[in-house]
Amino acid sequence: MSDTPVLLWLRRDFRFHDHEAMAAAAKTGAPVIPVFIHDDQVEALGAAAKWRLGLAVEAFAESLSEKDSKLILRKGAPLTVLRALIEETGAGAVYWSRRYDKPGRDTDTEVKSALSDDGIEAKSFTGHLLFEPWTVETKTGGPYKVYTPFWNAVKGTDVAPEVKTVSELRTPSDWPRSEKLDDWKMGAAMRRGAAIVAKHVNVGERAAQSRLSNFLRDRLSAYKTQRDVPASGGTSGLSENLTYGEISPRTIWHAGYREMAEGNPGAETFLKELVWREFAWHLFFHWPDMAERNWRDEWNGFDWRRDNNDAEAWRRGMTGEPFVDAAMREMYVTGTMHNRARMIVASYLSKHLMTDWRVGLRWFEDCLIDWDPASNAMGWQWVAGPGPDATPYFRVFNPETQLDKFDKDGRYRKDFIAEGQANPPETATDYFEAIPESWALTPDQDYPDRLIDLKEGRERALAAYEQHKG
Repeated sequence: MSDTPVLLWLRRDFRFHDHEAMAAAAKTGAPVIPVFIHDDQVEALGAAAKWRLGLAVEAFAESLSEKDSKLILRKGAPLTVLRALIEETGAGAVYWSRRYDKPGRDTDTEVKSALSDDGIEAKSFTGHLLFEPWTVETKTGGPYKVYTPFWNAVKGTDVAPEVKTVSELRTPSDWPRSEKLDDWKMGAAMRRGAAIVAKHVNVGERAAQSRLSNFLRDRLSAYKTQRDVPASGGTSGLSENLTYGEISPRTIWHAGYREMAEGNPGAETFLKELVWREFAWHLFFHWPDMAERNWRDEWNGFDWRRDNNDAEAWRRGMTGEPFVDAAMREMYVTGTMHNRARMIVASYLSKHLMTDWRVGLRWFEDCLIDWDPASNAMGWQWVAGPGPDATPYFRVFNPETQLDKFDKDGRYRKDFIAEGQANPPETATDYFEAIPESWALTPDQDYPDRLIDLKEGRERALAAYEQHKG
């Protein structure tokens, strides 16, 4: 065994099971020094995502300490930090899990090239996705642009088996200096909202594994019908843990696939949703500016409104549309939002309120603890119109009829809208504790009137689209 340490550079892979980079580092028999770097990409995260990332780092550091290891924290440019650690520790290799966003890829390419020139082994591994984006191509070559053909292409593909859990990491004789997580103040921008959202987070690998097991046991069989009902608790909730790599997509895939083989009626639908995330990253890899530019060029010049007072009412959950407002308030209270609700609020902002989809995308980026750059970008573009959808604009979700269909008993409204209730639940009143005090909102005030008649808003949106085409 070599005494020359390996640096294990962690980013969004805070787990021991199915962690290729960690397993490879452990297999060398060399001392392994886990490292997390607070770089410019971390600094640029929205308030909720940065806070939740801090919780993931903290939890993983505790898990490492249980194995007599440590997580070394450093702040700075990755290449500079890694070179300093190599100098301090005498490390001969750096291993990490690959990233697929353009800034992440650029950084990793720079680091790999520079360290290789330094004579250091720099090696990247899979881990964030089921399929590397460049490995899935159409029959004529090139990336897929529509989900269904993408699903058909990958559903019969063998997904690599999970890598066994790493139970032990050899420790170095001397540990390098580590910065203190508290000094980074990763939750500062959350302000008073952190205390509210903290009631709902599910942090760490053990919690993620438990969440998956409970879902498979209790809710998967009804997933096909219940996943669109926001108050049913019918979804897995695993988007939060996938975002921080507290569970791998392969673990979820293989668990779901076993259920499908055994005849569980909800399993295939669940796997399709997991592959929807894959499709988002497939697109984001091939169109890396998808969070800034219209995916379809013909939408350039469409007359969306810039940020406006109506959009501010939308942000505050004060539009007078119960489905929209309940969804926005759910996000402030729990840090997440039900997927059906995300489609409703995105459609309402971009179509009924004719507001640029990027206004909403940026707000989600700031407020979601499960924020994922690819899923967020594709979701907003898909709903707003410019994205990968066969009927890009004529789908205008009606929040009133959607509420009648998916919240028949009114539970979702009651869970998150306090106004008008004699004894509103904690989730409804917590909204007023989580939001900025400057909004000056209280649960005993009147619920707002509608911003716009729904029929009028729909007709205005369709007319604008027809005018743009003409």
